[in-house]
Amino acid sequence: MSKLSADFYKRDDVLLISHELLGKVLCTNFHGKLTSGIIVETEAYRGITDKASHAYGGRRTKRTETMYAKGGAAYVYLCYGIHHLFNVVTNVEGVPHAVLIRAIQPLDGIDIMLRRRNLKNISNRLTAGPGILSQAMGISVHISGQSLLDKQIWIENRENNNPLKDFKIISSPRVGVQYAGKDASNPWRFQVENSPWVSPAS
Repeated sequence: MSKLSADFYKRDDVLLISHELLGKVLCTNFHGKLTSGIIVETEAYRGITDKASHAYGGRRTKRTETMYAKGGAAYVYLCYGIHHLFNVVTNVEGVPHAVLIRAIQPLDGIDIMLRRRNLKNISNRLTAGPGILSQAMGISVHISGQSLLDKQIWIENRENNNPLKDFKIISSPRVGVQYAGKDASNPWRFQVENSPWVSPAS
């Protein structure tokens, strides 16, 4: 297994990165509690030209400033005042591309995830959705701007120890972006076909 390098994130094709993040393993280690899960669902957001993006039209706020960082930073924002949504910042500094991680298949620290989610049994209610996966992994807005090359949150390859192999990727429109006009229909939501861990959103 190997941690993804800065060069992986700094590329200019956010759709390709969204594809390639599927099957990679998201890891966190907060206060000595290691958790991880295979990424099975992503959404791409193409910055200033994408009406669904927080940075559309070059918008810059205290919240979105992290999107303009160099690729390889965590962008975490609060949705509906409740859900902490984790995004991977991509491209070079000044270009606000990002990939929302929508669902993972749990691997390490499942007992920790269950406690964080106040659940007793493992099911897709644990991590099949962007808000609940952040809760399970201990991710919050407090880490927004943090490097994904850090010791607290990172993404890695596990080619030799990964139950997902030779999977097929399917695409569909992104979730909850009806306000984005024609951009709402862009098929920029990517998921592992037939994964039981993909979010129930349609």
